[in-house]
Amino acid sequence: MEQLQGASRFNRKAIKVEEAQRRILHACVSGRVEHIPIGQASGRRLAASLTATSDWPPFARSGLDGYAVFSADTGSASPSQPVELDVVDQVAAGGQAKRPVQSGTAVRIMTGAMVPEGADAIIMLEQTFELERDGAARVGIKQPAAAGQNVARAGQEFRKGDAIAASGELLRPGHIALFATFGYETVPVYASPRVGIMSTGTELLPIGAELAPGLIRDSNSVMIAALVREAGGEPYSLGRITDDLTAVREAMLQAAVEYDLLLTTGGVSVGDYDVMAAFMRELGQDDQEDRGNQSDGGQDRVGSGAGSGLLTSRSQSGDGSSGEIGNADRLSAENEARRNAVPGSTTLLFSKVAMRPGSPTSAATLLGKPLIALSGNPGACYVGFELFARPVIKRLQGVGVEQALPQVTTATLTADFEKGSPHERFVRTRLFIKDGVQFADPLAFNKSSMMASLPESDGFIRIPPGSSGATSGSLVEVMVLRDYT
Repeated sequence: MEQLQGASRFNRKAIKVEEAQRRILHACVSGRVEHIPIGQASGRRLAASLTATSDWPPFARSGLDGYAVFSADTGSASPSQPVELDVVDQVAAGGQAKRPVQSGTAVRIMTGAMVPEGADAIIMLEQTFELERDGAARVGIKQPAAAGQNVARAGQEFRKGDAIAASGELLRPGHIALFATFGYETVPVYASPRVGIMSTGTELLPIGAELAPGLIRDSNSVMIAALVREAGGEPYSLGRITDDLTAVREAMLQAAVEYDLLLTTGGVSVGDYDVMAAFMRELGQDDQEDRGNQSDGGQDRVGSGAGSGLLTSRSQSGDGSSGEIGNADRLSAENEARRNAVPGSTTLLFSKVAMRPGSPTSAATLLGKPLIALSGNPGACYVGFELFARPVIKRLQGVGVEQALPQVTTATLTADFEKGSPHERFVRTRLFIKDGVQFADPLAFNKSSMMASLPESDGFIRIPPGSSGATSGSLVEVMVLRDYT
């Protein structure tokens, strides 16, 4: 097998986690938008601000069952000396009173009904009693009413043109009620990002295959697919790409045309055959050359010079289909990619992060689409996804940059933790609350290659850079992965 990396593999410059997050999030373009029925919109992110199409309420409405009155008539009312008024009409929700309220009269009214002309207050039914005098219906009022009492004024909540929901808001059932109120049958939302997932490595076997010496089953790609789905994306398993730079170039180009985000696992370290590391380095070289050639009308080399190659499978996660990418599809993808390519749309963002595990994690934009190359070690792959991929998936769904970053809390450490490198460290932990205090309990099997503690992990303890770790009883920062209560 041809060696893919030379001495330059050791010259990758590590950047801080926050800087890596900043670069990848600011490189994301707005997500795709789709219009869906409001009944399907809860839990999605709104893609455009919506406004009230009328005043709301559109007319003065009664807040409860009772009597519509002229408040000045009730000023002397008391349980011992009630005020009596003639009942001249009654109105239900959806109807209108046929007669106005004048001094000395009242209209029986139901919740939500339009307040009759002349009335400025509603007396609740419980503060009244019915009677009849000379064959005419009357009502006794036992409490005085203030002007505006129990009346929802026209336009009290919204005026026509007022914002009812802003772009990027997470839609809840209350939003759905507002949209229906103002006549929005469909609403624009950010589409679930289509995430293409590829794994590298000749040592990988399909999940159902028998183990063989030197070979392991591909667990990372299905783990990533589950994480993508949990984050609101649509995972598509694009299979395994061989440790061949030409094949990787081809696969990445095709995938960048079709998917909103590309995730790879494996092949990012300093090994002789780490193909994603070689590909990322090539992107960096291409980007530098493109920057130098922009004034001459230079074009992305990745967009115009991809070699031939194929993916071993190409299917949506879980659908079981597979197939080789044909030459016709390849040429079509290349042509579309060339049309969409613009100077600067392919850029290496970073090729190393000052953290453990997952320091070789790399990111780029390929034809304007974010590409994140995650470690092949499952623990490091998990950390890299939570730090970089999940925020990007949120960002593509309309979440703001700051809001897309992982949720952070603090907890009291239950045991000493020593670290063997000066880099920032992310330690899998169990979180629990005792006597009102939140604790972080570091889990065993915390090495980047180990998986046993992944299902129990509620978060990652963030140990700052430096030679020392953290001591039992100290307050530590924890990146929360899920609700553990």
